[in-house]
Amino acid sequence: MGVSNNITAVLNFIALLCSIPIIASGIWLASKPDNECIHLLRWPVVILGFLILLVSLCGFLGAYWYKETLLAFYLCCMAILIALLLIVLILAFVVTKPDGSYGVPGRGYREYRLDGFSSWLKDHVVDPKSWNKIRACLADTDLTSLLFRHDVVSLQQLVVTVM
Repeated sequence: MGVSNNITAVLNFIALLCSIPIIASGIWLASKPDNECIHLLRWPVVILGFLILLVSLCGFLGAYWYKETLLAFYLCCMAILIALLLIVLILAFVVTKPDGSYGVPGRGYREYRLDGFSSWLKDHVVDPKSWNKIRACLADTDLTSLLFRHDVVSLQQLVVTVM
């Protein structure tokens, strides 16, 4: 077996081992009580873990025993994965490019308003159906109890309290 196949086999074996905690965390999320935030993540995490397991297994077996069909399947899947990751990355930069921050005179921090973000993000957050999901997600966290406490009077104290 060539050196490049050894490297490919080792890297795919490591990816195979890393997929096990991803699958386990997805199953753990699925076993948690129903929560709007977790509801969005539970099955995509399990599916992603199994896809990583399948692709890395094909890459490992193809590189270890030099099975060209498995290596071809592995390379096609990796090319699709890289293209999808690039698309998600570009979309994230386009949507969040205007960061919504405004300078505050006399302060060392910047103010954030919804008006400064992209129109797609504003429309998505302002949409009542989306906002109800966001509100339900925030209601289940400890952040709301911190916001409504009377001794938290400024944003800086809130950040220090959360950290």
